[in-house]
Amino acid sequence: MSLISLSLHDALAKVRDAPFLLDAIRASESLTEAAGRDGGPYTVKVLTRAVQDADDQLMAIAAVHGLGAVFDEGAGEVLSALLSDPRTFLREHAAWALGSRVPRLDAIGRLISGIADGGFATVINQRALRRWAQVTPDHIALALEGALLGTDDPDRRARLMDTMGLVPGPVADAVLLRAAADERESSRPRQAAIAAIGDRRTAGAGAELIHRLARSEGELAGVARLAAFDLAGVADDRGSTGPGLAVAQLFLHADLDRELSRAGAGDNGGIATMLVRLGDALAAEPGISRVLTLSRGTVDAAVDALIHPSTGHVLSPVPLMAEPTDAASAWPVSVAAERGIRRALTSHGRVDVMHLRMADVGSMAAAAVATRLGIPTVFTLAPDPHAVIHALDMTGALTRATFGAVDEREHYWFRTGLVARLAAGAQHRALFPRPDLREQLRDLLGIDIRTDPGGSTVVPEGIDVAVSDRARAQVVRFAGPGLGEPRALNELADLVAALPEHRRGLPLALSVGRLHRVKGMATVVEAWAAVPALRDRCNLLIVGGDLQRPSVDERDQLDRIAGVIAQHPDAAAGLLLPGHRPNDVIAAWMAAAQLGLPGSVAPGGVYVCGSLKEEFGLAVIEALAAGLPVVAPDGGGPATYVEEGVTGFLVDTRSPRAVAGGLAAALELPGKPGVDERLARARATVTDRFTLQAMARTLAEVYAGVTAPVAG
Repeated sequence: MSLISLSLHDALAKVRDAPFLLDAIRASESLTEAAGRDGGPYTVKVLTRAVQDADDQLMAIAAVHGLGAVFDEGAGEVLSALLSDPRTFLREHAAWALGSRVPRLDAIGRLISGIADGGFATVINQRALRRWAQVTPDHIALALEGALLGTDDPDRRARLMDTMGLVPGPVADAVLLRAAADERESSRPRQAAIAAIGDRRTAGAGAELIHRLARSEGELAGVARLAAFDLAGVADDRGSTGPGLAVAQLFLHADLDRELSRAGAGDNGGIATMLVRLGDALAAEPGISRVLTLSRGTVDAAVDALIHPSTGHVLSPVPLMAEPTDAASAWPVSVAAERGIRRALTSHGRVDVMHLRMADVGSMAAAAVATRLGIPTVFTLAPDPHAVIHALDMTGALTRATFGAVDEREHYWFRTGLVARLAAGAQHRALFPRPDLREQLRDLLGIDIRTDPGGSTVVPEGIDVAVSDRARAQVVRFAGPGLGEPRALNELADLVAALPEHRRGLPLALSVGRLHRVKGMATVVEAWAAVPALRDRCNLLIVGGDLQRPSVDERDQLDRIAGVIAQHPDAAAGLLLPGHRPNDVIAAWMAAAQLGLPGSVAPGGVYVCGSLKEEFGLAVIEALAAGLPVVAPDGGGPATYVEEGVTGFLVDTRSPRAVAGGLAAALELPGKPGVDERLARARATVTDRFTLQAMARTLAEVYAGVTAPVAG
C-alpha cells in the first residue's frame, strides 16, 4: 500500500475514531485535505464506500466533502449521482461539494429541482448555481426558464425566479422582465422578478417598468418602490450620520418594535429584546451618532423606513418576501435577505461597522454584503451550535448513526462551518464570559484565541435595570385583582384565579423563553410535574411561544409538555401556559413572583432556566434583578455569575431530576436567614456588571478600535 493511500486511510480513521461528534466534524477537514492531495480513482472508490455507510451518517457527510476536493471526473460523477439519492442530507451535502467544482451540465437540472422544492437545499443549490453562472450563465438561465415553464406553483416559481436573479446576462434579463410585466403571473414570482430587476441595477426597459409599477397601487407597488431604491444605488447625504460612528446590528428572525410586543414568540427571544434596548443605549454613547437595527418586516414598513429616515436608533425592516418562519427553516430567504440588508446599509447613510451575532441566514447574508461594501464586521463568537451538539452527544440524543437525519433539520454541519467563516472574516470578536473561556473555545470550536490576543474582547450582555425597578414599584403599589392598573398584574391574578382553589396563594416557579428544545421548557415541566412535593409547593408559570400559530419547534415543545401532563395528570391543576408576553409584562410577573400578589401569589417564588446551553442568559439576569433565586445551567454564562447557594443553583439541565433538585433547593432559600443580604447580592451582581449601559460602553470602545485608522 502506498504512502498516499495511507494518508487517506489515516484521515478516514481520524474521523471514524474521534471520541466525540465535534472532534469528528473537525477531523473531516483533514480528510478533505488528504482527499484533495491524494486524488485518483482509488481515493474516489474509498470515499464512495464511506458515503454508503448507513451506520455512520457523520462519516458519510465527511466523505462527500472529501469527494468535493478530488478533482477527478469520477468524483464529479459520484457527487452528481448523489443529487438523486433518497437521503436528503446526502443530496444537500453533495450540492454543497459540487459548488466548489467546475460546472457539470448533468447536475444543473437536479440542482434547479432542489431549489424549487424549497428547504435548506434552496440556499445550498443556489450557491452552487450562482458560482457556476459566472462561467456558463446562458445554459443555467435556459435551464431555469425550462423549469419555470414546467410548474404553475407560485412558491416554486418564486424560488426559481429568485435564482434567475442571480444569473447574469441577457437571457436571464429577458425572463425577469417578461415575468415582472406579466399581469397573469402569480404575485410571489412576479414580486421576485421585480425585486431581481432592481437588484441588477439595469437601465432601459427594466428600469422603466420598475418606476411605472412604483407609481401604481397594490401589493406589487411596494416591491417596485424598494426596487427603485435599489436601482438608485447608494443614498445621498440625506441619511448622514454626523461626526460619530454609524453602527449596524441585526437579527432577521425577530419582529422588532419599540414595545417588544412579540417577545417570546417564535425566535423573538432575549436577543430581540436586547437589540432594541441596546440600540438605544449605543445611540446615547458620545462616540456613536446612529445605530441601525435590522430585523424582518413587511414591504410597506421597509418602504416607510426608507422614505422617512429617522435619527439616533433606527429600526429598519428587511422584507424577506415569505411568511415568517423560525431560524432553522429560514435559509431559503437568503436572496431576499441579502438584497434587503444591502438596501438598508446603502440607503440610510454611511455605516462604519456591522455587528453580527448568530450563525444564521441573516449573518451569512450580512457578511457577504459587508464584504462587498467594505464594511468591517464584529462577530460575537460563541460555541453555537457546538455546545448543543456536544450536549446531545453526551445524552445519546445525537449519534453518528442519526447525525445526517438531524442535520436535515438543524444544519449543524453548515452552521459550525459558518461560525468559523464569520469569525475568520471579522475584524474583531466579542466573547461571552464563560468559565475556562479559552479552553472551551478551543475544545468546542477548535479556535485558540491566544493566537490573536488583541482580536477579542469579553462583552457581558446587559439589561435595563430601570425596567425591573418600575416593575417592582408596580407590585408594591398593587392593591389587588381588579383594583386598577397595571394590567400585567391583573392578568397574572386572573391566570391564577382560573386555577383550582387549593392552588391559589402558592408561590410561583417561573420560566421565560422561546418554546424550543434547546431552551428546555418541557424539561422544566417534567422536573416539576414528576415530583409531588414540588407540585404541591408551587405553581409553574411557563412564559413563551405563539400558542395560536405555533412554529414547528413550538409545537414540538407543546406536544412534549402535553405528554408530561398525560403522565402526571395532577400537575395540570398548577401549570400556567399563557404564551409569549412583552418584556415589560415579564418584568412585572418576575417582581410579583418575588414579592407576591395579595390573594393570588405567595411571595418567595423562584426562576428556572432549563436550557441545554445558555451562552449568557438574559432572562436569568432579569430574574436576579427581580430578586428571584435562580436555577440555571452549570455551564456557559450563568456559571460566571450565579453564586451557588446564595443567588441560586447551577444544575445539569440535561437531567429533569437535577433540575427538580435545583428547584427544591431554590424554593428553600427565601425562608432561610439572610434573605435581605442575598437579595442585595443578586441586585449588585446585575447593577455592577450586567447593565445595558455598561455593555454599550464596552461595545462603543470595540467599534472605535475596529474603525480607527491604521498607523502607517
